[in-house]
Amino acid sequence: MSRIGKQPIPIPDKVQVTIDGTAVTVKGPKGELFHKFPVDMMIKQEDGQIVVTRPTDQRHHRALHGMTRALIANMVTGVSDGFERVLTIEGVGYRAEMEGQTLVMHVGYSHPVPVEPPDNVEFVVEDRGHLIRIRGIDKQVVGELAANIRKLRPPEPYKGKGVRYEGEHVRRKAGKAGKVG
Repeated sequence: MSRIGKQPIPIPDKVQVTIDGTAVTVKGPKGELFHKFPVDMMIKQEDGQIVVTRPTDQRHHRALHGMTRALIANMVTGVSDGFERVLTIEGVGYRAEMEGQTLVMHVGYSHPVPVEPPDNVEFVVEDRGHLIRIRGIDKQVVGELAANIRKLRPPEPYKGKGVRYEGEHVRRKAGKAGKVG
């Protein structure tokens, strides 16, 4: 039995869950999420909890079991608490700023790079443009957006300049050796 899949998902008081076959809608104070899951998975709401079961112990059912439970748990967490990824910008002249809802990145190109937020996602720029907080209700969207922003200028190994996740360690390399002899 899947250790993750067999755990029930507690539903907080402020969250409403609607299950229609394999389609799950979760409404909470931060928004609403909808997802359609594989037909084989059985999703039930019992005693203020969501329980996911699988029909057999076949390999693909075992894989879907844990994944389905994790996705539903992320939906519940997203509409009640939300998700956040934090990026830091390092480098001389590298910074970010907000123009309305748009994040504008100055990361060493000849032009600023605008980043539009998708629905239910917001940017917060702090620390004089060197810290970006990405907040939203969908874990996948927040993580993918953070990865795309980091991809604009990934940290380089010589000076460490670029966009990195908060707490990310970048392995540094020594520069080229000077003339010897």
